[in-house]
Amino acid sequence: MTILTETKDGPLVLSAEDVEELGRALDDLRERVLADLGARDREYIYSIIKAQRGFEIAGRGLLYLGLFPPFWLAGVAALSVSKILDNMEIGHNVMHGQYDWMRERGLNSRVFEWDNVCPSDQWRHSHNYMHHTYTNIHGRDRDIGYGILRIDENQKWHPYYLGNPIYAVALMLLFEWGVMLHDLEVDNILQGKRDWSEVKGLLKGQWRKAGRQVLKDYLVFPLLSGPLFVSTLAGNAAANLVRNIWAYSIIFCGHFPAGVQTFTEAETAEETRGEWYVRQMLGSANISGSKLFHIMSGNLSHQIEHHLFPDLPANRYPELAPLVRGLCEKYGLPYNTGPLRKQIGSVWGKIFRLALPPRWVRGDSAPGVIVMRQRKTTEVGG
Repeated sequence: MTILTETKDGPLVLSAEDVEELGRALDDLRERVLADLGARDREYIYSIIKAQRGFEIAGRGLLYLGLFPPFWLAGVAALSVSKILDNMEIGHNVMHGQYDWMRERGLNSRVFEWDNVCPSDQWRHSHNYMHHTYTNIHGRDRDIGYGILRIDENQKWHPYYLGNPIYAVALMLLFEWGVMLHDLEVDNILQGKRDWSEVKGLLKGQWRKAGRQVLKDYLVFPLLSGPLFVSTLAGNAAANLVRNIWAYSIIFCGHFPAGVQTFTEAETAEETRGEWYVRQMLGSANISGSKLFHIMSGNLSHQIEHHLFPDLPANRYPELAPLVRGLCEKYGLPYNTGPLRKQIGSVWGKIFRLALPPRWVRGDSAPGVIVMRQRKTTEVGG
């Protein structure tokens, strides 16, 4: 496996022994957290659930006073916070199995449903399995470009990508719908690589889940507000829009800013545990911010730690971050982090740059970390 990234002093060679030593250190960190899970983690997630429900009640209540703009705006703000918490700090993390150890049905990853049009079982497949197993591997991780964007230089350019910024804006505004359609692989269907008959079950699940969400947000609650039907409907739509923009921004900042690496199937074949860890560290990025910012991001502002330990409760990522950063420094690996304005600016800069033909723009600077692999040899004959 050859993994490349930038260093100040030129190429750095990371030996196979270094990689496996790093892997053992990260395994040790994970085991230490698992052994320490208990009351404070239980109290944390229940405090977030309590806050989420409180914001939802407040938001829907304030929308009943929607004839007065300040109340409508406050209702949208509260409902937006509720949806963000539900999707990011609760839904995303619960469905990763981060609280399965509590053995409580309401927090069980296999049965949990979130306030989102995407069925949780389909999300667990496209995200938990495909993305986290094959992170940033071309041809395997469909989060690279989401089937519509050119987000990496190794994606072959086509005139279609001139619309890259437009597609990105559309995906941002309709992000929950993009996530719902992700598992269908619509681009592969249109290219004849997959048949519609293969996705009938997925379509039925999406119809049921999206139907319930649309009914709840755009019919039931607006009807309950009587003469305020239109303002309540608009408030619910606005809250969903805010949640979509926020989720898109946090997720893209964790996966696509400058310095994040992608890989080929060939160079990641027969990966060791240590090599998998290194790929996660080079294939993701963090966002610095306050404690409140981290909560509102579902702690996906600690995307590096999340990719290393996706099934550990996300409230533990802030305490793991300095330890992971220390390991990166020890082994000469980059620790990609920065404020939201820097990371989001980098992402949008890449979206616009990669819309253009490669000959028109300058590529990223040459990488410089080489991870050496140990190869098993097999005798033939004799």
